[in-house]
Amino acid sequence: MRKKTVIATIGAATLGLAATTTLIAQGMPSEAPGRVDPTRITGGTYQADAAHSMVGWRIDHLGFNDYFGIFGDVEGTLELDPADPGQATVEVTIPVASVTVPSAGLREHLLRPGKDGGDPDFFGPEPAPARFASTAVKVSPGGMTAEVTGDLTLNGVTKPVTLETRFTGAGTAPQTEYETVGFEGRTTIRRSDFGLGFGVPMVGDDVELEFSVAFEKRDTQ
Repeated sequence: MRKKTVIATIGAATLGLAATTTLIAQGMPSEAPGRVDPTRITGGTYQADAAHSMVGWRIDHLGFNDYFGIFGDVEGTLELDPADPGQATVEVTIPVASVTVPSAGLREHLLRPGKDGGDPDFFGPEPAPARFASTAVKVSPGGMTAEVTGDLTLNGVTKPVTLETRFTGAGTAPQTEYETVGFEGRTTIRRSDFGLGFGVPMVGDDVELEFSVAFEKRDTQ
């Protein structure tokens, strides 16, 4: 069984603080607007809510403990027809350069240029954003979970991955009045497959990824 990461919970609490403060000032609604009810989803094109969408990563360090980080400001597009969810498509872009970790030293190492003009240990000082583009969606009976297969491009390398996803809510966001849908999910990749194998096996090769993404239907305005 995979270890349960706290990345999404911490990130959601932090990134949602500003919106919560605004709602308090305006008068807090009597209940949360999102519901885990797929009948509330309408078809169309949705845009990722970058302020409330994130990808967390977790990796073993020397066999002693795990350390983890987060990528925020995720952008992307979801095309969705609730009458035929298996035909949904999603593309997201993840700004690797904005990686957030608890240690300034670790962040400096992740973005450090290579020594004497050589390859960097990890991403280097100007990493290109990562990108995921779906190629197939297999929805489970009941429509609450799905396997989303697609191509992940990271560090200039593209590999197929499958995301285990779960529908987490739909409704109208009170601060924007946009129809909004939310999803969470996870997958595991091998960083050496993407040319990021520095320190293996002392630092783990398997990287657990967990995401929490909200999509807004902005063309309703």
